[in-house]
Formats: sequence, structure tokens, C-alpha cells
Amino acid sequence: MRFSFASAAALALGLAACSQPAADQPAAQPEKSAAAADDLPPPIKPVDIPTKGGDGSPIELGGLTEADIAAAKLPGELGCSFAADAATPPILVAMGDAASSDPARGIVKLGNAVERVASPGGFDGMTKGARFTGKGLQLRLALTGAATGGGESPPRPATLTADRADGAVRVFAGEWRCGP
Repeated sequence: MRFSFASAAALALGLAACSQPAADQPAAQPEKSAAAADDLPPPIKPVDIPTKGGDGSPIELGGLTEADIAAAKLPGELGCSFAADAATPPILVAMGDAASSDPARGIVKLGNAVERVASPGGFDGMTKGARFTGKGLQLRLALTGAATGGGESPPRPATLTADRADGAVRVFAGEWRCGP
């Protein structure tokens, strides 16, 4: 069972709200919420290793919108996506058929342009890591840990390494989620 700092803080606030001061003691003044926020550690963010090499310009993979994904009309019965976490839009979405030798097809947003990428092996070829290639770009997805959470498609921690044709490399850390 996982117990986060946010859960602990909520439990402490709940218990404090239930307790009543004794009749002969004055009620304690509530602390400022900013002070309470300062006591909590900052939220953990995935590590993002900046672009190295190439012509010096950064590799920028932007979040894909629902409109981007719908417009791509990716073929396949099952899909995978890579995002920093569940609360952020994916930066890679791919679809493929199970038990197929046809490549999985995907999209990324490079700068402001949506680019198509492909990976061999259909859906099955993506579930344990994959290598996507596109116009002047290669994306290597590597799983870095066991699935977290439950359900049919729990996310797995992963890194996405973007290699640009000019030799630039950038590594993104996040979650890889595959399923229906």
C-alpha cells in the first residue's frame, strides 16, 4: 500500500478538524495555509534531460491534443502512449494490431508540427519497449520499472530518447501505457 505525503496531510487535517479544544483553553489560531504548504516537499517531477549535440537547437516534443490524435486516424485495434504523467497530454501516441507483422503507426508533435512515426511488430512490438522512426527522427522507448497501479492497462515508468538526424539527443522520463 502506498502512502503519499498528500494522504498524510489530509489525514492530519481531518483528525485536527475532529478534535475540540477543552472548554477552559482558548481555541488555537489557525496557521496560515502558505506556512503549511512550505512544510510539504515539492511535488516530484519526471526528469527531463535537455538536448545534447546536433546544431544546438533543442528537441521539442509537444503535448498532443485530442484533435491531433483524431486527425491522424491511426490504424490499429490497440494503442500505447507516452506522457510525463497521467495529468499531462501524451507526447507520443501509437496504434497497432495484436499478433500482426504490420508496423505500429504513431504521431509526435515536433515543435508545432505533427509528425508520423512507425515501429515494427504491431501492438505486440510496442508493449515492452519500441523503436519508432520518422522523418529525421528516431524515438527509443525503454521501460524502467514494473507497472504501477491496477486495471487492464497500468502505466509503467519509461524513458523516451529522441535522436535527431543531426546528432542531437534528448531523453524524456515518464509513463508508458498500453491497452485498449
